[in-house]
Amino acid sequence: MTARTLLLTALAMLAFAGNSLLCRAALRDSQIDPASFTALRLLAGALMLWLLLFLRKGSSAKSGSWYGAVALFVYAAAFSYAYLHLDAGAGALLLFGAVQLSMIAWGLIRGERLHRLQVVGLLLAGGGLVALLLPGTSTPPVSASLLMVLSGIAWGAYSLLGRGTPDPLAATAGNFIRTLPIAAVLCLLALAWLEWDTAGVIYALLSGGLMSGIGYAIWYAALPGLAAIQAASVQLSVPLITALAGSLLLGETLTGRLLLVGLAILGGIALVLRVKHKVPARTE
Repeated sequence: MTARTLLLTALAMLAFAGNSLLCRAALRDSQIDPASFTALRLLAGALMLWLLLFLRKGSSAKSGSWYGAVALFVYAAAFSYAYLHLDAGAGALLLFGAVQLSMIAWGLIRGERLHRLQVVGLLLAGGGLVALLLPGTSTPPVSASLLMVLSGIAWGAYSLLGRGTPDPLAATAGNFIRTLPIAAVLCLLALAWLEWDTAGVIYALLSGGLMSGIGYAIWYAALPGLAAIQAASVQLSVPLITALAGSLLLGETLTGRLLLVGLAILGGIALVLRVKHKVPARTE
């Protein structure tokens, strides 16, 4: 891995963690509601990605699909509503755990076979996710947790839909633009509860324009320098970054339970990914 790839990857992971931190800060400390945050985030992301394509020249935001847009919208909306009641670290752990497990589950549905160590890893990750949701003094609210799991499943679906896309930045821009009418419908449905203030708007615009728009552009620039296992595994650092930053910047408590289940979930997924990429690829 070159120094450039390492730097781009680190910046992308910080941006992904920043989305959780900004969303949690906005919904906890400002007056903005989840629907407004979602709509502004998607709008800012669409504008930033369109601008990046315009500056790149020769690229078009007409790529993408409505299937991808719906998956992206479900991810963003469920993400926002979940962070009304979840700490940043717990939310990121649920999100990235659900993303990876849903993609692994899709592989199983398509006929992929697990080796022994992969089964152990899958059981470890699934057990950690269940343990995080079991009743206890530090258990995240069940409804918010399920919303974040839904968000992760939607992001997993979005990732699967985008596999093999020749120009992922253009496809992402097109999908962001397609989410805007859906976000407008969400705001109309939630009209009676819409509210915001300056801080909330700034958080949402930073999340969409900087952490999402520029963050995805940086990630796509880093991907050519990463092997598949590196690209999949490095994303498991995001919940750890988020939990540490949430403790330092938002005053959230790092509980022993969160650390233990986080180790189980992320360690189990890492085991599945590593073994998967050590065996010969199956032909479709």
